[in-house]
Amino acid sequence: MINFYPLYIDPGTGSALFSILIGAAATVYFLGRALIIKMKVFFSGGKAVKTASSDNPFVIYCEGKQYWNVFKPVIEEFENRKTELLYLTSAQDDPVFDTSWSYVKPEYIGEGNRAFARLNMLRAGVCLMTTPGLDVYQLKRSKMVKHYAHILHAPSDATMYRLFGIDYFDSVLLTGDYQAQDIKTLELKRDINKKKLITVGCSYLDVYAEKIKNLPSEENHLFTVLVSPSWGPSALLSRYGEKLLDPLSADGWRIVIRPHPQSKKSETALLERLQTRYKNAGNIEWDYERENIYSLKKADIMISDFSGIIFDYMFLRDKPVLYVNQDFDLRPYDADDIDHELWQFKTIKTAGIELKEADFPRITEIIKNAGDSETLRTARNTARQQAWQYPGEAGKRVFEFMSEVVNG
Repeated sequence: MINFYPLYIDPGTGSALFSILIGAAATVYFLGRALIIKMKVFFSGGKAVKTASSDNPFVIYCEGKQYWNVFKPVIEEFENRKTELLYLTSAQDDPVFDTSWSYVKPEYIGEGNRAFARLNMLRAGVCLMTTPGLDVYQLKRSKMVKHYAHILHAPSDATMYRLFGIDYFDSVLLTGDYQAQDIKTLELKRDINKKKLITVGCSYLDVYAEKIKNLPSEENHLFTVLVSPSWGPSALLSRYGEKLLDPLSADGWRIVIRPHPQSKKSETALLERLQTRYKNAGNIEWDYERENIYSLKKADIMISDFSGIIFDYMFLRDKPVLYVNQDFDLRPYDADDIDHELWQFKTIKTAGIELKEADFPRITEIIKNAGDSETLRTARNTARQQAWQYPGEAGKRVFEFMSEVVNG
């Protein structure tokens, strides 16, 4: 009797096999297209035909609806300029489908390998995306794309991607000039091609600034503490959890806990444990909204760690932030190759108030005394000017850059 055993392929081998298959499929595809083009030229008497990349001069790829506000101002600019744009998305419920567009063509391309297969054989003049890792894993450069542009979706350091996150793009669109220097440092250290580094501002902050301004104020406002950490073993909830929340919940203030979106996927047990523990605490709320502006609007003070939401709160609300300093392991990130302290870690020391574990039992006293000094306000304003340049102009500037790439 022959025994059959299930075949196991480890993730690394699976990724490599997938890349080989995609490469082979792409080769066959492009050879076939080249043959068709040659036949068209032959039968048309030798006249040149239009290149395939000109079919879609402008393309945006959105990997999830959480990035909608990054692209929204850009899409609207294309629509207002009456310029056709192909918008590829991996979210079936992407908000782009809620609007009828005349010049924007939205298309759902699936998730994961299905999306990569479509992208790896894309034809475009310029392709804009927030997705890192081009030419590192499954997401490969298509030979029929003239230019790949990466747009930063946070005003924090550009080197906080996993290793080689933006190395192989042709350009990176920055939220502030300060981000350029560290990218140039990586280019020199790794001997890779130099990218175009263009400061366009922060598109999603442009959107949030308008939205939060139009949100109504609460009639009977309660003093509100927003706990909004990052995720992972070094993050606030993972590392301290009850040690912080027990004394914080005992003071009677309204506590809004907004876990990082990734926590719902990677730290389910942690969240379930904490929600069960505080299910009868009438002053604790949990926020899982896609957009953070509702909690930001309510909050009088924020407690966080190394999460980028710190800068959303500082820049949009201009209010105090307490931060728990962590020994952040930079080894998996591009930032590990940077020899100086990162901008975001240096900035939080001047614009925020450090909260230590030994301070947790007297958290009520610390919050009451966390006055908003002139020094803190000045530091927040300086950070905003450095990291969020050209407020309200990101959509226009991205459109102009993409047009220059295609038409220049």
